[in-house]
Amino acid sequence: MRTEVVSEPGAATRPNEDFASVGLPASGQGGCVIVLDGVTPPDGATGCLHSVPWFTARLGGALTELTVSGRDLTPTEILSAAIARTAEAHVSTCDLSHPRTPQATVVLARWSADTVEYLVLSDSVLLLESPGGVVTPVVDDRLSRLPRASLVSDAVADATVRNREGGFFTAAADPSVASRAVTGALPRAEVRALAALTDGATRWVERFREGDWADCLTLVRKEGARALVDRVRALESADREERAFLRRGKAHDDATVAYVEL
Repeated sequence: MRTEVVSEPGAATRPNEDFASVGLPASGQGGCVIVLDGVTPPDGATGCLHSVPWFTARLGGALTELTVSGRDLTPTEILSAAIARTAEAHVSTCDLSHPRTPQATVVLARWSADTVEYLVLSDSVLLLESPGGVVTPVVDDRLSRLPRASLVSDAVADATVRNREGGFFTAAADPSVASRAVTGALPRAEVRALAALTDGATRWVERFREGDWADCLTLVRKEGARALVDRVRALESADREERAFLRRGKAHDDATVAYVEL
């Protein structure tokens, strides 16, 4: 098995709000990969004493522990329990009803000897590669389907459509949001490799159109996760003045790639 994780902040002057982990139980049976992309509040107001990196570390840690140890739990149940556990850690000090309380996108994949299970919530992406090389993206496209009028800016969705019917959903303080995630399972024999990417890394496909999802996974497999992030950074820098690629509110975004060959 090969595993590789690269996570880089969008700027050296601010903390990385992404989270990534690979869990490999001591038993040697199965494993998991978790990737979160913390949501940056546009004005800094969250009603919370804690930072977005604090939240993603708490939620990511809970997800990793529950995914590895809770083999009897479904991915949906794991996300629900992790959100509840994280909320309990700061409900007494923070206003968790605030529409911009710290929150994150979620990618979770878990494998055993027989099965690969997955969950995706919001706009991070999971890529699944078959033994024959066919790459299937698992996406939650609700944010991309929102009308432009629903966006405060090119990068920030208005609170009136966040975690609302007809809008899109992120992991914040409400455990029931887990039921909104895209989930599924495949036989282990049908998955050769997988990659979880935050939208700072998926820009290579979704914004700059340098290749499709199969090309993206091939790049990571052949040249490594660092190569994908470096290429995104080069494209962002070249486009800094022109800003030709629409809906790219941040010149540089936190970028995370977690790759696993089964």
